[in-house]
Amino acid sequence: MFPNSSNLGRPPFPPKYQQQSTFFTKLPCTPLSHQQIIVPPLHFCTAVGNIEATPAVTPVVTLQPMTYGSVSPVSMPDALTSFQGRKRKRQQSVPDHAKRQRVHSHDSDTTVVNQAVPLPEEHRRSFPASGSIQSPVLWAGSSPVSIGCVLPLQDTLFPCPAEAYRFPVAKDKLSQQVLEVFQACQQQASDLSRKELCRTELQKEIQLIFPQSRLFLVGSSLNGFGTRTSDADLCLVVKEEPVNTNFFYDFNTTFQVNQKTEARCILSLVQKLFSTKLCNYIERPQLIKAKVPIVKFRDKVRQVFCSTNVDFDLNVNNVIGIRNTFLLRTYAFIENRVRPLVLVVKKWASFHEINDASRGTLNSYSLVLMVLHYLQTLPEPILPSLQKNYPECFDPTMQLHLVHQAPRTIPPYISKNGSSLGDLLMGFFKYYATEFDWCHQMISVREAKAVPRPDGTEWRNKFICVEEPFDGTNTARAVREQQKFDMIRGELAQAWRLLQEKKDLNYILPLKAVKQKR
Repeated sequence: MFPNSSNLGRPPFPPKYQQQSTFFTKLPCTPLSHQQIIVPPLHFCTAVGNIEATPAVTPVVTLQPMTYGSVSPVSMPDALTSFQGRKRKRQQSVPDHAKRQRVHSHDSDTTVVNQAVPLPEEHRRSFPASGSIQSPVLWAGSSPVSIGCVLPLQDTLFPCPAEAYRFPVAKDKLSQQVLEVFQACQQQASDLSRKELCRTELQKEIQLIFPQSRLFLVGSSLNGFGTRTSDADLCLVVKEEPVNTNFFYDFNTTFQVNQKTEARCILSLVQKLFSTKLCNYIERPQLIKAKVPIVKFRDKVRQVFCSTNVDFDLNVNNVIGIRNTFLLRTYAFIENRVRPLVLVVKKWASFHEINDASRGTLNSYSLVLMVLHYLQTLPEPILPSLQKNYPECFDPTMQLHLVHQAPRTIPPYISKNGSSLGDLLMGFFKYYATEFDWCHQMISVREAKAVPRPDGTEWRNKFICVEEPFDGTNTARAVREQQKFDMIRGELAQAWRLLQEKKDLNYILPLKAVKQKR
């Protein structure tokens, strides 16, 4: 697929050297040849199997399980041993009766949320800081028995819905329609594997220019809210000086990049690489000089399982995107009504053209936070504040190579609220159409409540204020015009009115058109 790729998906060196990679030791500042850079072997999700690409472009690729970022940087064998069909050493000595006991232990039971329980009309409130859920144990040298609902990325990059996701019960027509859209449009394992294949090959090429760098896949592709048509977001993490700590690179100490100058300079080199050496594999590389500059491009290579190309956005050292990816991923999987609700809201906003930050409306990240906030502020909350209940799992100073591991042991959230998907969708539109105070309040998922607007310049004279959970910036700052704000509020009110009267999703989101467009 890429010029420096030979035998894609297989280790570029013999297996006995896989644990002796020198990639994370000090490298010279001058560009190196591909043979001089040791890149860890590619491990893909097994859900796709063998990918047959266009014969003229690339040979058949055998996909294997992957670890996040295609690297196993922590020296904890039990916690990070990649799954390749082999038993771990610790498990080989476990007697059969002990294994059976562990499989049937109470920790592995799946709790079903009560359904269709009507809620009284009460004032909204926020979830208290301290809940009844026990905080998970962070790994420290050994891997505890996982009791969480967020599956580890090294075992399966994107959980198979049939095995790892229990769909909510949908008894009424509107709920069934919400679930139908979700099942038809949710991102598939093959979609994600294709993005990961591109990411791992791009990392090899970029490391020829920036040896001390690493490329992360972030955003909706990994956070559980992706669709079949979702773009892929990439974060290029560049470091000034290497740190040699037990053969892994400490990406937590990435140097601060000035997004207006240094980031643009780095991205201009990446754009030049894409426009010249990789022009047969990437099209339309464009440098967008936004507050956080990005290179937008499209993957030219089509796979047999996907007839369309994937659009990518690549930024430099915007590591907040890595942290919030796994915060949102945890919200996505601790309650089984969250993902269908978010996906339908995103599809609705896109259909009504209010889901495009480049045109002054809401970006997808803000829409996701709006849904999470609504679910947190119900009389009986469906979601807690994960950052309050599990501060150790979402510590903003946590090293980047640990971020994806921390949420693994967080258990499902058991809510007393049994509202159906249809009722929750109507409640979402009602809340933002009639209850939320846009002029004086800020949406805060971190606090699990609506809070008074801060007085800083970030929030002054802004039409919509949505707090980024980690750095406290306004994720909805793109809404700068009164007309766009009025259009967003108008669509929310219209959706609330139509759903209240018709109880039919087709009146706000034509199901046939959505399924065809997926």
